[in-house]
Order: sequence, then structure tokens, then C-alpha cells
Amino acid sequence: MTELIWDGKYKYPAAGGTGGKKVAPVRIALPFQTIETVNESAEDRRRTLDMFAQGKPTEWRNRLIWGDKKYVLPSLLPEFAGKVNLIYIDPPFDTGADFSFTATIPGNPETEQDETTEFVKEPSILEQKAYRDTWGRGLDSYLQWFYETVVLLRELLAEDGSIYVHLDWHVSHYCKSIMDEVFGYENFRNEIIWQRTTNTGSSKSIAKKLSNDTDSMLYYGKSGSIVFNKLFRDYGETYLDRFKYKDERGYYRWSALKTYSDETYKRLESEGRIRWGKNAKYPEFKQYKEDLKGVPLNNLWADIFHVNPMALEKVAYATQKPEELIERVSSISSNENDLVLDCFGGSGTTAAVAEKNNRRWIVCDLGRFAIHTTRKRLLQIPNVKPFVVQNLGKYERQAWQESEFTLTPALSQGERESVAVKEQAYRNFILDLYNAEPFKGYVWLHGIKDKRMVHVGAVDSPVALGDVKAIIQEFWKSVGKSFPSPEAGEGLRERVNGVDILGWEFAFDINETARQQAAASNVDVKFKKIPREVLDKKAVEQGDVHFYELAGLDVKTKVSGKKIELTLKEFVIPPDDVPEDVRSAIKHWSQWIDYWAVDWNYRDDTFHNEWQAYRTKKNPTIELATTHEYEEEGTYAIVVKVIDILGNDTTKAVEVVVKWG
Repeated sequence: MTELIWDGKYKYPAAGGTGGKKVAPVRIALPFQTIETVNESAEDRRRTLDMFAQGKPTEWRNRLIWGDKKYVLPSLLPEFAGKVNLIYIDPPFDTGADFSFTATIPGNPETEQDETTEFVKEPSILEQKAYRDTWGRGLDSYLQWFYETVVLLRELLAEDGSIYVHLDWHVSHYCKSIMDEVFGYENFRNEIIWQRTTNTGSSKSIAKKLSNDTDSMLYYGKSGSIVFNKLFRDYGETYLDRFKYKDERGYYRWSALKTYSDETYKRLESEGRIRWGKNAKYPEFKQYKEDLKGVPLNNLWADIFHVNPMALEKVAYATQKPEELIERVSSISSNENDLVLDCFGGSGTTAAVAEKNNRRWIVCDLGRFAIHTTRKRLLQIPNVKPFVVQNLGKYERQAWQESEFTLTPALSQGERESVAVKEQAYRNFILDLYNAEPFKGYVWLHGIKDKRMVHVGAVDSPVALGDVKAIIQEFWKSVGKSFPSPEAGEGLRERVNGVDILGWEFAFDINETARQQAAASNVDVKFKKIPREVLDKKAVEQGDVHFYELAGLDVKTKVSGKKIELTLKEFVIPPDDVPEDVRSAIKHWSQWIDYWAVDWNYRDDTFHNEWQAYRTKKNPTIELATTHEYEEEGTYAIVVKVIDILGNDTTKAVEVVVKWG
């Protein structure tokens, strides 16, 4: 067999780059965390909780997963190996557009003028990291990245399943060689050519080459027994014009019947649909237009065009593919209730098409904005089925902590196994990234930076109100003392003036309630998120790690009997999170908000999206208030989630007492 070789394919290559052992994909299977359940009714929620309590399997929920496919795909294997019926992927083609999107700043609600503006959102650090991983060493990196991806995808695919890999001219020829190696040359079905644009004859390009108006889709099966539904496209008008005769059944034409069985001939003759011309070699039969299925579909798809910029399905992704294209793929290679997977979710086209065509689906993406865009797009589908938003969350961080902080060989076995030593190594690592100086002697205060104390949150639990209270208490026990100040020099001591609390996750009500608690104690507290980039060695080595302050959300509630009114009053994003040109375009706080949702009865489990409002292309305004009626008296925890125009989420919890007796 002919084999494509690249630098990095083998661990210990001999001369020529072959031999040794192939570099395998990551195979750490981590549990998924459900962070949101969308569009589930109260009745469905009760039924799910009852089934879970009884140890019964719960109903299927489609999955929208935020995370790196490097970890998501192996984590899907324990449950879904050999169970995915169709895979469609649209991996990057070696272009920065694969990770950028156009974000919209809505108009000021306090003016009547349309002040809507747009700006290109540059890739996040996490997405830049993915781009570096994919293309960092040029083509060699890409081929290794692609190889590891399709190895895992093949394991997920059912025996009768199919995979479509959407590519362009940059890498399609290399990727076909890899697909032949992984799936087998004998399982190659087609190279589908999609003519995405029509050549207008423009002569602007000075390059001495023909214009590139097509993409390719490499279509493979897992085996020889794949699901294949034959499709037809409509005949052209010229052909249909031949059906010029008409009777009580409809339009028809006389067509030569060159091959036929006795049974077919007798049936047509009994229906009065056979005639013989004078000296005719073959009989003719009456062919009705309504009996035509169409022209069998081939591998040249020139009848589906790129998404019209004015179409309702158009979202903010340069690489968005039309729904009609994915629908055709789905119709050929899957049936109703089959499971469809896309690990480059992007604008959410695969999820939307699967939902509309009654397929189950799993879609994942690395980008926070991609997850938000897909969620909004799905909610616009009438009667969309409930789905969950998931990530690997604390489990990914726990695995990272366990593998990264190996202890020095000089330590005793007992010290090596000491959780405290590992936790200290982890905290020192985070403090170093934050440019803070570590010090010992305190339980809740771990370092100092710019005359501010620093607390580092645990990898496996959110920073809670109780934590903040303990941090403040320890701060005041120590504030009478002075702390070493690296800026002031050896031996000099200065007072600190606040606390920076770093965390991977924060309790819903942390920002406002904890700030009020801290202010009452006369302590300036700032909450800053530890970014996922910390988990990536390359991002750390290149200094691509930034700690951003949490946004602030203020809501007001009014209870009247069983009815509650909830209103957003203010939303504040810290200035270091947003480019100046974007911030200067914001005149009213509500312009930051792209979407918000409410869980009217949060039970310390998963956020359940029971009501939502969001901006769309058709209706760019957004409601800032909503109402709800409770069926029973009681005390309820309400959680509000806001997604800003950049895809970042902020939550706020409030408690209400409902009485009407």
C-alpha cells in the first residue's frame, strides 16, 4: 500500500520517516458536565428527575459540547463507539477565517436611529492555540492533527455509517491519502464536487490561474454495507417541455420501451399505455410527467449556492455552509432517528439540519461564540426538542492537574502522595502565570501582586460565597500585619489594599452578593476567571494567558401573588475585556446583551433554560423584562444567565418567596 509520510507521524522513525510506532491520538475518556438544559418543559424536567432517582435510563437529549475535540472525541468513545450513523466535518483549510466571526453591536434603545454596527471578532486565545496546533509546523502539523482526528472518528462510526470530510484545494489531496489509510481505499465512495459560487467572469485577479469556485467532500463508508438513499434532482425545463400531451391523468409523452419484462408489458398494455408505430422496432409507452423521479444525483453538485448574506439562516461565520448542502448529505447517508456527529460545529448548520430532519445529533466546537450561535439558531426552530450544553469542565482540569504537577524524586513516598503538596504546586503555577509572588502561612491567601492579596480557586469546585467570607476573615486577621512587597525590595514591607480571587468557576450569585459582603467588610475584592488556556503548554510558554474580571449583572424582581416580574436593570463588563473601538460604540448597557435566559426554579443541579430572549437578524431588539406564574407557594431560587455579544456568559441568582393564601 502507498503511504503518505510526514514529519511527526512516527515516534521513532527510521530512514525515510517510517518504522517505529505511529503517534496515536489522546485517549483520555473524561465524564461530561451538563451545564445547561435548553427548552425542557417543567413536566419533562420532573419526569427526568424521577427516572434518574429510580435508576432508570433518561430520555435521549441532543448534545451541544463546548471543548477541544482532542479531548471530546475520546470522551465520547465509551458511550458511542460504533454507534454514530453519519459524520460530517468541515475542518479548517489553512485560513484565518476558520476561527473569526462578525459580531454585531445592536443600536442604542434610547434613540430612534438605527445605530447597529459590526466588527470582526478576532480568534480567541484558545482558538489561536487550536490554529497553532493545526498549522504550527506547517503541513506536517496539519496532517498529524487530521490523522489523529479521523482515527477517533472511525471508531465512533457505526458499521453501516458514512463520513463526509469537507475540504478545498489546499489539502484535499493529502487528506484523501490519509482517509484511504484509515478507512481503507475500498471504502472510498465518492469525491463530491460542490460548486459553491458561480464564476462571474471577473478579471480582477492578476494570478495566472483559473478561479477556485469549488470545494470537495471526501465520502467514505465504515464498511461495504452502508446506508445509501438514492436521490434525484429535477429535470430541466427543456426536458419537461416534451410532455406536451394531456389526458385525464395529466401530462405525458410517448417514449420508446427498449427493455421490458413480460409482466411490465402486459401491465402497460392493460392500462392502454402501449402503441406500435408503423415499421417500429420497439413499442412506445405513455410516460407521465408525474411518474418521473428525476435525474439520479451524481457527484457534481452545482445546484446549491453559498448562503445568501440576506438569508435568515445566515449567521456571523465566514465559513458557514448552506443548510441545503448538509440536508442532502443527511438524506443520502442517514435515516430518521439516526445519530449525526459534527466535531467542527461552527455556525451550527449540522445541528440545525439534523434537528429539522428528525435526526439525533452531537455537535461540538472549541469556540464559545460558536456554541452560543448554535444555541440561538436551534431555538429559532419551531418545536425544537430539548438539548443539553456540555463541557468536560472540572474533569479535564483534574486530569491536567494530576498529569502536570509531578513531584520531585527527592520527596518521600508519603510526600509524593500528599494532596497538599500537589495543590501547592498547582497554586504556585497559577500565581506565576498571574505574575504574583507566592507565600506560605495562610489557608485562603496564597500570593501577592501589586499590593493586593491573591486567592487561587480549586480546579474541581466553584468559588462560593462561603469561600469569599473565609478569604475576607483571613484578610482582616492579617491586615494588621504587613506583607513582603517584591516591588519595594528585599526586607521592606507595605500594606495590601484588596484581594484578587482567581477561579475556574464561580457560584451564580458570587459577583454582586460577594462584592456587597466584601464592601461591608471594607475590602476591595475582584473576581477573575482562570482561562482554559492555562491547560495548554504552548499558550503558557508563549504568554497567551489572560485573567479577565467577571461582568456584573443587576436584576429586579416583583412578586404579586403567584406571578413574578423580573427585569434586567444593568449589565457591566470590565473595561479590560473589550477592545476600545467596541467599547466606544456602546452607549447603553443593554447593547452588550445578545441573549438571556431564566431558570425559574433552580435546584442546585443544571441550569434549565425555561424562558429566553435573544436578538435575531429579523428582530435585533431584545426584551429586558419577563413574567412567570408559579403553580405552588414556596421559596424559589431563580437564576438568570446573560450571554454578551462576544459569547461570554454571566449568571445571577435571586431568591423569591411566593404566597397567595
